[in-house]
Order: sequence, then structure tokens, then C-alpha cells
Amino acid sequence: MIAIRKAAKYVAYARVTVRSHLAYVPDFLIRSAFLVVILFIFFQLWSVTYGGVGESVIGGYTFEQMIWYLAVAESVILASPKLNAKVEAEVKNGDIAYQLTRPASYLLLHYGSYMGEAAVRVVVNLALGSALAMLWFGWQTPGWNVPLCLLVMAGSFTVNFLLTMLLSLAAFWVEETRGLDFVYNKLLFTVGGMLLPLEMFPDALRSVSEWLPFQTVAYFAAKTAVRPEAAETVRMIAIQWGWAALLAAAAAFVYRKGVRKLNVNGG
Repeated sequence: MIAIRKAAKYVAYARVTVRSHLAYVPDFLIRSAFLVVILFIFFQLWSVTYGGVGESVIGGYTFEQMIWYLAVAESVILASPKLNAKVEAEVKNGDIAYQLTRPASYLLLHYGSYMGEAAVRVVVNLALGSALAMLWFGWQTPGWNVPLCLLVMAGSFTVNFLLTMLLSLAAFWVEETRGLDFVYNKLLFTVGGMLLPLEMFPDALRSVSEWLPFQTVAYFAAKTAVRPEAAETVRMIAIQWGWAALLAAAAAFVYRKGVRKLNVNGG
């Protein structure tokens, strides 16, 4: 019962974040115009690629599936809140010291805020991406891939939060973590399968990528959207939450270490 009450506290925090960000949906739409530009470029690129190869299927994906894959993958990545800048600022200006006095978990409060903001952003991104894809390919009746994809996305954002939080907590020691965040995002773009499905990777690179957590962020959600399979989805979710458990333990450990040697430089 106590655990339920504690969980409800963080769920309520996520709801507050959702409500506050709903007021900025028009701003999100303007920012998401970048997604439209990216998808248009990829549409042109892949239309030339499929035409040049002379095949209707490449790596198990049709041209239409590839564009939908990219629309979902880009939507997930662009919807991810800038957690790194927030945590780094809290450590630098000393705000984290005040956070420690709250009767709530610092990590879980950030998780609730992160998931609430991501929920609003991803809905906006998916709406724009889907509208553009339907403009090119016509109306697509939603199937069981939609709820499966949303289920996988919950794990995608959770793993992304934990990986980003781990890097952000390095601010306790180095105070400047933007470089780490930059490298991490490039890993999501490449071995994480945002730019290309893992099926199109060379065998050696694909084998390595499948042992890394980066695939669980964009690739799993995008693949589920275009090639939904019940057994495969269960496997993906199990991998996601397995990584989430490991990363959560690591984040909690790093956070405790950081708090012990907290050095407030301002405020």
C-alpha cells in the first residue's frame, strides 16, 4: 500500500508536467517542423536508393516501410527532453542541494517529469510524421502495431532517460557533460538504428549493436511500428526492461556516490 502511494506521487508529478506542456503544443509544432524537413530529405534519398538498386525490398523493408520506420524513429529521438542540460545546471548552481531536502526521490522526480514531457512531444511528432507519410502513401488504417508500438515506446523513453541520467550525473565530477551527451546521441543515430534499421548493418556491426542498449531506444519502437510480431515484441520489451533494471541500479549507485562528494559551486 505504501509503495502504491509513493508511485502515485510520481505519476501525479508526470501528470502535472503533461498539463504544463500542453500549453506549449503550438511551440512544439513549430519546433517539429525540423522533423518534416528531415523526413522529406530521407524520402528523396531512399526513393533514389530503391530506384537505383531496382529492388522493392531492401533489408526486409519496402520503401513505404522504410519511410514509416524513419518517421517513428525520428519522432522518438526528437521527443526526448533535454535532461542533460537540466541536471548539469542543477549541479552547477547548487539547486540539487535543495532537491535533496524533498521527501521524494531525485531520480524518480526527474523520471516523472521526463516521461510527461516526452509523452506530449512524441504525440506531436507522430502526428506530423504520420500526416506527411500519409500524404505520400495515402491513408493507413491503424492496426495492432499502434498499441504495440506505444507499449515499446514506454520502454524506449525509460532506457533513454536512464542512459542520459547516467551521463548527466557525471556532472558531479566533471561539471561539463555536453560532450558526453553529444557522443551518446551520435551512438543512437548510428548503432542505435535511428538512421538505418539494424537489418541493414554488416553482420559484424549488427552483432555488436544487438548487445548494446542503444537499439532499445529508437530501433525497437520503429521496427514494431512497421513490422509488428507478437513474439518479437515480447522479446524487445524483455530486453528493454532488462536494460532498464541494470541502468536504474547503476544510476542509483552513481547518484549516491555523487551526493557524498557534492561540491556546490554557487547559490
